[in-house]
Amino acid sequence: MIRMRGFLQRWVVFIIAIVVWELLTRVAQSAFFPPPTQIVGTAVEKWFSGPASSLFLTDEAFSDMLASLGRIAVGWLIAVVLGVALGTLLGRSRTALDYFGPLMAFMRAIPPPVLVPVFLVLLGIGAQMQITVIVFGVIWPILLNTVDGVRSVDQVKVDTIRSFRIPRSHWVFGVVLPAATPKIFAGLRVSLSLALVLMVVSELVGSTDGIGYRLVFDQRQFDFPAMWAGIVLLGILGYVLNTLLLVVERRALSWQPPQAHQVVGG
Repeated sequence: MIRMRGFLQRWVVFIIAIVVWELLTRVAQSAFFPPPTQIVGTAVEKWFSGPASSLFLTDEAFSDMLASLGRIAVGWLIAVVLGVALGTLLGRSRTALDYFGPLMAFMRAIPPPVLVPVFLVLLGIGAQMQITVIVFGVIWPILLNTVDGVRSVDQVKVDTIRSFRIPRSHWVFGVVLPAATPKIFAGLRVSLSLALVLMVVSELVGSTDGIGYRLVFDQRQFDFPAMWAGIVLLGILGYVLNTLLLVVERRALSWQPPQAHQVVGG
């Protein structure tokens, strides 16, 4: 009973917003703003009306949703590996941070969508270009939060490790990274939302599949219910991905006391 009450409290505003949206669009009767019920019906027909053998997913769902999710997964994971590795190196070397800090500040200030034409020329049309856009845009929150987390390691721990002459690999993986994990996860949350945005941006130009491509295609066909279905799908994907990451974060940080995690470079 208590859990049900908490669930309703969390979702009551959302439910009210959907009801208001339905009523307003029914009254307005605008072709550009279909009601939520029509959007849901279109989404079911587009993506979830396939045979049972394919889990009720249609061919369009496989060609668009899975393609987009694959690009997000690959691009985000590459950014995580590069961001954590480079952030650890820069965080433990003040000299390296002094040299590369201005360069990082300059590159981070460049909006990733501006570089889409550049990546198109260099890499051509395809998944390689789209993944590169995602990696370039989402690596910075991970990198900067890792640097900040690594640099905030307690000096007492550092001195203790040095006094016992523990190998550097054990020091990094046993002390530095665990201590920096809360701030690293803060960067991961920001980067995951950016990955979703950049996935759509990269698919708007020079793509033949994906959710972003389908949004432009439906808009040009004046199929506004389908276009809104894609927009709603992006919102759902963002919520689901963020929820999954929060579950992983809680498990990974279960050994730490609850504390507020600051986000650097979001």
